[in-house]
Amino acid sequence: QVQLVESGGGLVQAGGSLRLSCAASGNIGSINAIGWYRQAPGKQRDWVAGLTSGSGRNYADSVKGRFTISIDNAKNTVYLQMNSLKPEDTAVYYCNLYSRGNNYWGKGTLVTVSS
Repeated sequence: QVQLVESGGGLVQAGGSLRLSCAASGNIGSINAIGWYRQAPGKQRDWVAGLTSGSGRNYADSVKGRFTISIDNAKNTVYLQMNSLKPEDTAVYYCNLYSRGNNYWGKGTLVTVSS
């Protein structure tokens, strides 16, 4: 089993920055992909950014140039650096890991961007 725990969310003014962390533990094994999704109130969960063994880093158009995904393999932790935040970035952010045919999710961390 794999556990993912997100942290780093909070309240920030528009234009500000936050860094989210996702710590992975358990029987992680070989990671095929790891990334971040978000879900705004009343909306579906959307993909934000991802790291894959084959394609490297990828971003949704809405965050490209503002968000950066990175990984510390020694700590089994993936980060999402979010700069130039906008009110429309307000959402619960979820970490996702795909490994050996299994999809794992964290419980999410809330990011609120005030105008």
